[in-house]
Amino acid sequence: MYKVRKIISLLNKFAIPLQIYTFADFMGIKINWHALGISASIICAIHCALAPLLLSSLPLFGVNIIENIWVELMLLGAALIIGVTTLWHGYRKHHHKATPLVLFTIGMVLFILHQLYSSEYGIFIFIIPGVVSILSAHLLNYRKCRLADHCHVNDCNH
Repeated sequence: MYKVRKIISLLNKFAIPLQIYTFADFMGIKINWHALGISASIICAIHCALAPLLLSSLPLFGVNIIENIWVELMLLGAALIIGVTTLWHGYRKHHHKATPLVLFTIGMVLFILHQLYSSEYGIFIFIIPGVVSILSAHLLNYRKCRLADHCHVNDCNH
């Protein structure tokens, strides 16, 4: 535990300051929600870009995961839960600006529209703008949380 705290303090000195929120105080586990939200968006973008390339041979073996609606819905659900949790915390506790939430909603709507209206150019119409919108939402939320370097008397718990 001492080494982890020492590494985090070194990262805070030499990199972008990390704001780590307590996940479970009784276990001492901490999560950087901004990094988690950005990571989920990047993983989603990698999935959308590489899945057709890497997994195109799976139907030869009787496995169909590329067009599997359940895999897509699970990924969308995970991105939705992580994104809403991250952005709502920043909105409620720090900056009170709805712009990141609006950008995230636009991105998720584009992903859902891609599932409903599949087309030849769906990646260019829905996926790429959706990824850009969601990544922008997380980065804007992170920046607004950094700029809101103050505590409200009524609604801040930290």
